[in-house]
Amino acid sequence: MPRIGIDLGGTKIEGVVLGDDGAVRVRRRIATPAGDYDATLDAVAVLVLELENACGGRCSVGVGTPGALSPASGRLRNANSTCLNGRPLDRDFGDRLRRTVRIANDADCFTLSEASDGAAAGANSVFGVIIGTGTGGGIVVNGRLLQGPNAIAGEWGHNPLPWMTEDERPGPPCYCGRHGCIETFLSGPGLALDYAATAPRASAATIVERALAGEQAAARCMERYHDRMARALASVINILDPEVIVLGGGLSNIDSLYTEIPLHLSRYVFSDVVQTQLVRAQHGDSSGVRGAAWLWGENAVEQGLLTG
Repeated sequence: MPRIGIDLGGTKIEGVVLGDDGAVRVRRRIATPAGDYDATLDAVAVLVLELENACGGRCSVGVGTPGALSPASGRLRNANSTCLNGRPLDRDFGDRLRRTVRIANDADCFTLSEASDGAAAGANSVFGVIIGTGTGGGIVVNGRLLQGPNAIAGEWGHNPLPWMTEDERPGPPCYCGRHGCIETFLSGPGLALDYAATAPRASAATIVERALAGEQAAARCMERYHDRMARALASVINILDPEVIVLGGGLSNIDSLYTEIPLHLSRYVFSDVVQTQLVRAQHGDSSGVRGAAWLWGENAVEQGLLTG
């Protein structure tokens, strides 16, 4: 059966139909009805119908969302599209579409996509990272997406930055209520904030350009970023020891990450060798919607943790 994947974003909703070979058969994109929950449900239902009409048959449906379903309440939590929070999104989509709908966090979908047929295809264990306005993460082991009993597997961004220096303590405040979370250092806004401490404020992209052009303040900022990213990823390697770490999101396009971070990892990983591969996402911005479709792939979901 063909698989529909839906990427439910704050400004756009993207849908694709994947064949069994992973090829995109149909793609559609529509605007998100901002702040309107019922209109969002209706928009997705119409989009699914259009995709099925285009491919000529009924499909399974997986949806990637901001936030995650709470195991306690079955309702969405921590979504930046706040109209979704507190809603039983999977059940409501199921009622609209008259079928079971599988839902996962967008970072989980990204990781499942890259582990299924992307940059980490064939690896037994994969840690996926999205670095952009935030720092999402997901884990796939033996082709199965892990969510855990608390539905937070892979949420590395709200752990404290490891091995903080005196200059880094206590760290910037985070929206979660704590200080010094990895996200406050490694997100795009975190990189810009670090640069602004010694130079006029600039975007992450501008900082990278200035570093490449030889500006010392930008170069030192990027050196700190490389080391902090290495510390954060080393803490993941020390616990999960994944074969592959895949980077996605806007900051994953920084070429120096793939040459500089591996040079730092050995300082922090508790091993005499670091064989974990650090790679760039193969499917780029399409990984989220592809991963949503792969929620219905063979063995894609750990038994009992994501039902449908």
